[in-house]
Amino acid sequence: MSRFIVVSNRLPVTLKREKDRFQLQPSVGGLATALSSVVPREEAFWVGWPGLPAEDLARYEEWLTAELQALGCYPVCLSREELDKFYYGFSNRTLWPLCHYFLQYALFDETLWEGYLQVNRKYAQVVAELAEEDSIIWVHDYQLFLLPGLLRERLPRASIGFFLHIPFPSYEIFRVLPWRREILEGLLGADLIGFHTYDYARHFFSSLRRILGYEHQFGLVLTEERAVKVDVFPISIDYARFARAPENPAVRRNLERFQEEIGDRRLILSVDRLDYTKGIPQRLRAFEAFLERYPEWREKVLLILIGVPSRTEVEHYQELKREVEELVGRINGRFGTLSWMPVHYLARGLGFEELAALYFLADVALVTPLRDGMNLIAKEYVATVPEDRGVLVLSEMAGAAAELSEAILVNPFSQEDMVRALHEALRLPRDEKIVRNRRMKERLRRYDIQRWVKEFINTLNEVKQTQESFASSRLTGEERQKMLSKWKEARSPILFLDYDGTLVGFTGRPEKAAPDQELRDLLERLAGVARVVIISGRDPETLSRWFGDLPVALVAEHGVFVYQGEEWHRMVEPEQEWKEAVRPVLELYADRTPGAFIEEKAHSLVWHYRLAESELGALRAHELKEALLDLVPPLGLMVLEGKKVLEVKPREIHKGMVARWFLEKGEYDFILAMGDDWTDEFLFEALPPESFTVKIGYGLTRARYRLENFREARRLLEEMWRKKIG
Repeated sequence: MSRFIVVSNRLPVTLKREKDRFQLQPSVGGLATALSSVVPREEAFWVGWPGLPAEDLARYEEWLTAELQALGCYPVCLSREELDKFYYGFSNRTLWPLCHYFLQYALFDETLWEGYLQVNRKYAQVVAELAEEDSIIWVHDYQLFLLPGLLRERLPRASIGFFLHIPFPSYEIFRVLPWRREILEGLLGADLIGFHTYDYARHFFSSLRRILGYEHQFGLVLTEERAVKVDVFPISIDYARFARAPENPAVRRNLERFQEEIGDRRLILSVDRLDYTKGIPQRLRAFEAFLERYPEWREKVLLILIGVPSRTEVEHYQELKREVEELVGRINGRFGTLSWMPVHYLARGLGFEELAALYFLADVALVTPLRDGMNLIAKEYVATVPEDRGVLVLSEMAGAAAELSEAILVNPFSQEDMVRALHEALRLPRDEKIVRNRRMKERLRRYDIQRWVKEFINTLNEVKQTQESFASSRLTGEERQKMLSKWKEARSPILFLDYDGTLVGFTGRPEKAAPDQELRDLLERLAGVARVVIISGRDPETLSRWFGDLPVALVAEHGVFVYQGEEWHRMVEPEQEWKEAVRPVLELYADRTPGAFIEEKAHSLVWHYRLAESELGALRAHELKEALLDLVPPLGLMVLEGKKVLEVKPREIHKGMVARWFLEKGEYDFILAMGDDWTDEFLFEALPPESFTVKIGYGLTRARYRLENFREARRLLEEMWRKKIG
């Protein structure tokens, strides 16, 4: 098996300093445990920060490295300055608030960005030293957004997966980040990018489309280099561990102790990190309003609020801690009696044995974050609590809401919503609790953390197989040399070259894709050793302006016009009246799609939607195509679907027709055709079987070979010219 490397901000160990020595303890449960069921321990490695600044570990570095490596862990040691910029700075003062929609807290500082970049490079160095060429590398979370791209540069053959554990924000939020392009480009170094929910994936697709111009087909993003899969993997928990927790003797002891302290009161449980995204103040105010509106519940309920301190160096967290303490004091002072304190507040974390006991005893779990990537507290509670006892009150803004729909879902910004939900949860009939919890428990039992890990790894392997199947038909190695040999020997070769997407990349407006001087020089050199035909969907005027002074043949509008050094002549004389029947339909959909526009050519009408919003453009294009397919057959027309265009034209006009015309005019002993979209499939189909046909990019094709992008196409043509003159 290939070497398997997990990379995360922190290692799955707890490192504690006790006077003059350190204690090292592996983390129990979660991803580390789940991986062990999939990857043999001797093949698994974990890279991350050990938990203390490098200055504190300087005297113990050799000992620490040896101890960690014995556990399969490899440390990335970070200084206090690096931690301040990378972790407490850019990660948690820029990315965290941005991704959770708290723009008012987001800090955009170039110094913090530079620190973030440098630490990601440091992680890349450690991973690269550990990895082999074909290693499987799984990168986790927002602290390491840049790492997949950095690793791809060093390890081009590695299988790289990335999983984001927090929300990916909408384009309208993400676009404000000054380093948005760098983040997206870093992520696209991965072969597989995973999110908790489809909403997050959809936001990612939207940002890719609008910022980098990349589209997706069924979750496959076609970059200029390769295909990247984006998919949804809702993270889960070790269900069996929590479901069996009440059988644990330590948990049983805690159950007895807590039950005695709680008495016959109904227990409401709230467990969270002290973070402004968790909505803890809103939760407390809702509980206060609940006690005010429903006085019959006073002295009959108890809220245990566990607020685990987090990022105490950041000022917003310090302010939150003060606010929570003040609210707890106010509620207890207002409603408390000598025998009853409504809120028990613990400003610390609890171990598994204590937490599981509270899950088991809680009548209601109040899980109401303002924004949360998933929220595993909700899943842990459902797995642990008896099905006839517990009620989960869950925020709609948590990723878990997409799976745990049987919970009582609330808008955490609505106090009224939460007050009503608390009252309903405490009065919910036993039968309904059983129905709700049984469904959620079964879902969590089937899709636990082990299955989550397996599905991610299996999908990553499938992506690599997709890429390898593409590589198997790529024009490389022996096949490339065979083609070059035949090319060198040919005395009368002809080259059919598409333009947009084949010789140049795509632009927002068609008129902005003029050829650069390097391409013009290359075509002129090729024309000295072969018959070169640029066969394009563009109009004659544009092609004349760009290439009219070169010794190449030009084909415009997919075969309507041909130019061979003197003047343009028409290949066909089709009727034009059809345009008046089709144009109103195209105009209707252009009016309904901001950014879409119509281009009229001599014998076709083209509906462009590259500038439209991605999802709306795709939706309208589908609707328009359906409408046209009903309209055009009786008119002798066809609809061609290209890259962000729909073109309507007479059925008899296509690139294959004009290619056959050229072949009939001469004796050619070598034929090469290159193109990137469906209009070129007519060309590939029309050529003799011994021809070298090359698809540029991904997708179904009749071509024999593939190249990834226009840059590879140019490199091939350059190599052909050198081979010919050599």
